[in-house]
Amino acid sequence: MGDWGPVFVSVVLFILLSPGLLVQIPGRGRFIEFGNFQTSGLSILIHAILYFALVCIFMLAIGIHMYMG
Repeated sequence: MGDWGPVFVSVVLFILLSPGLLVQIPGRGRFIEFGNFQTSGLSILIHAILYFALVCIFMLAIGIHMYMG
């Protein structure tokens, strides 16, 4: 039995935190922009840091586990 919790959490967070897809922090004109499909180097860095922090929280602190079988 494999633990699919980390895979599921990583995929969902990757989709939600892709810069420019749903939200972009910082945006080009404002601090937060929604659905503009444009990115900058700074927004990629900030989204990567948020992704890393949330993955650590969900996997290490909360310990999400999903077993299929």
